[in-house]
Amino acid sequence: MALNRTCVQCFKRIFNGPNQNVEVLYGAVSRRRMHFTYFPDTKPHSVGGEVVKMNMFQAINNALDIALKTDSTAILFGEDVGFGGVFRCSMGLQAKYGNDRVFNTPLTEQGIVGFGIGAAVAGSTAIAEIQFADYIFPAFDQIINEAAKYRYRSGDQFDCGKLTIRAPCSAVGHGGLYHSQSPEAYFAHTPGLRVILPRGPRKAKGLLLACIREPDPCIFFEPKIMYRAAEEEVPVEDYTMALDKADIVQTGNAVTLIGWGTQVHVLLEVAQLAKEKFNVSCEVIDLVSILPWDRDTVCESVKKTKRVLVAHEAPLTCGFGAELAASIQEECFTHLEAPVARVTGYDTPFPYIFEPFYLPDKWRCLQAVHDLLDY
Repeated sequence: MALNRTCVQCFKRIFNGPNQNVEVLYGAVSRRRMHFTYFPDTKPHSVGGEVVKMNMFQAINNALDIALKTDSTAILFGEDVGFGGVFRCSMGLQAKYGNDRVFNTPLTEQGIVGFGIGAAVAGSTAIAEIQFADYIFPAFDQIINEAAKYRYRSGDQFDCGKLTIRAPCSAVGHGGLYHSQSPEAYFAHTPGLRVILPRGPRKAKGLLLACIREPDPCIFFEPKIMYRAAEEEVPVEDYTMALDKADIVQTGNAVTLIGWGTQVHVLLEVAQLAKEKFNVSCEVIDLVSILPWDRDTVCESVKKTKRVLVAHEAPLTCGFGAELAASIQEECFTHLEAPVARVTGYDTPFPYIFEPFYLPDKWRCLQAVHDLLDY
């Protein structure tokens, strides 16, 4: 965030003119660094009623507002949450609900999650924010050995199911190795958790409210590049969405393309390019939930198309695409006409200046589609 402010100041000095257009210019430069084209969800929403155009951070703020309003036990906490957080997702909530329900914590991720577990066990609806997903690892023991196992080890006498952990994740165009990681696969190995990633504002609001009300602890990863880049018409009413159901975002019959979070939009553009260049229709699936994941939807699609590509930003080795590939191999082997393809980040730390080469962009994915069709 400090780097962003520095860039704006540099623009002001370079142009040495009226400053009212600097933010517009800086925004345009930032958008050029995006590796995807955003595809808004335009399908009619089942909730009905009034809709308002929101970007993703506004939709998340709206969901948090509803959670605090409708549940008097709900508390929201994390580093800098009191003034709105570095991404402004909690903006205005402390003023509205008081500093006993929306408050800052010390800079200690294990302390944030440990406190959240205790608060949830004691009966509060605990909504914890980890400022960046890259810094969730100091809390790993608390999440894996305490939160995920609390219900099981007590024989279902106690649980911390009212705990939701929010964490901004994935590439942002300038985050480097400590502000760009996608750690979802680490947590997918842990029974007792739910791991969710939204692809845009409408999904973010409905899925976050569902996580907050879910009787199991949830990790809600938010692709931070979409906080401001993603805009949709979002219902203002209270609503939730299914946590264990994948979305078929686009139907097709030649190749199944599977992604989550930001990568869904990359794959939607890949599907367009495949139609233009290869004259084939691709089915695009947003997995939505990493743990548990929707086997039925995935396997039904693969049995129809007979070819499948899985793409994610996390490294290749032991990325969640490996679990999908193995499961598809087991359940759909006799239907496949090509090996399961994976296009992912590389087995290196997330690079800074080489980010465009690291990401599984549309061109790498399109080449994989070509190879699947040509197998």
